[in-house]
Amino acid sequence: MARYLVTGGAGFIGSNLVHALLAGGHAVRVLDDLSTGRRENLRDVMASIEFIEGSICDEAAVRDAMGGVDYCLHEAAIPSVPRSVDDPRASNRANVDGTLNVFLAARDAKVRRVVFASSSSVYGNTGVSPAHEDLPVLPISPYGVSKAACEHYARVFSSLYGIDIVALRYFNVFGPRQDPGSQYAAVIPIFIAHMLRGERPPVHGDGRQSRDFSYVENVIHANLLACEAEGPIAGMYNAACGTETTLLGLVALLNHALGKKLDPVFSPVRAGDIRRSCADISRAAKAFGYKPTVSIGEGLRRTLEWYQGA
Repeated sequence: MARYLVTGGAGFIGSNLVHALLAGGHAVRVLDDLSTGRRENLRDVMASIEFIEGSICDEAAVRDAMGGVDYCLHEAAIPSVPRSVDDPRASNRANVDGTLNVFLAARDAKVRRVVFASSSSVYGNTGVSPAHEDLPVLPISPYGVSKAACEHYARVFSSLYGIDIVALRYFNVFGPRQDPGSQYAAVIPIFIAHMLRGERPPVHGDGRQSRDFSYVENVIHANLLACEAEGPIAGMYNAACGTETTLLGLVALLNHALGKKLDPVFSPVRAGDIRRSCADISRAAKAFGYKPTVSIGEGLRRTLEWYQGA
């Protein structure tokens, strides 16, 4: 049994990680300030974990939470490209300053490995698909800049201090517990919420922009494999499915699953959005045996089932 700290463990991806770790028989501590996470995401396991309500921007809270753990899974952040465009300072404070606190505390506590959530947004509009980790990092949003800064810190900390830090570049993760209610919600929960009500889904742009949509179980799998790998494996790795789906294609898949025929409502392209996104996942496969286990079709089926029962 290993001891894990999950920062942002009450959020969408974090709470799914917590449930998976508990299912594997591990001891779990969660640090979350509940600014975007929700207690109800952990309601069924609260008695089985140690929950600390606190912010990664609070250096003392992070140091206390890090004490005695073997691995840190760092999911806490202010997500969303549009939110970072509206308030870049807040994104920087949480995503960069907060992550630096996590890395420092992990270094001083001598944890075995930190695995943290980076993002495909670090690539920007590369014009290369699928995107591989050797491409230049050229983000086009403050959110992407914040994640790129964290990756640079990770590389330097691994080199200077010998701490094994792994950055997993997530590509459009979706699944249960993802909140559709925020103005900054991700595209799949927004589409599902509208289409379950019989409303036409809103699409920014022409709908031909593509994404590598990955069901949450895939990135949970990547996190656990990265922790269990024989080290050191410090570096940046894509965590996705390696498949490309346009927004129009996504609407078609949801229409088929729901038995509906709802056409999108189009609006202007949002600032900071990239045109094309698809991952080359061969580096993660070679380093720690990662391969996706759930296809987009199966993931959408499970996600719809969860939203319909929620």
